Amino acid sequence: MKAIVDEETCIGCGLCEQICPEVFEMVDDIAKVKIDPVPEEQHESCREATDSCPVAAITIEE
Repeated sequence: MKAIVDEETCIGCGLCEQICPEVFEMVDDIAKVKIDPVPEEQHESCREATDSCPVAAITIEE
């Protein structure tokens, strides 16, 4: 699985980092993916972070 953040869409709310800090981090108020591919043990929390993004800035490629 690969997580992708659309930096143009991201509003920097930090929710993804709160839900899945192993995969997402905030850099200059923009979410960044810090590990690729997403480890299998993080798939569920990564999907939750994706679903929780208020502006749908995160996509997942299986």
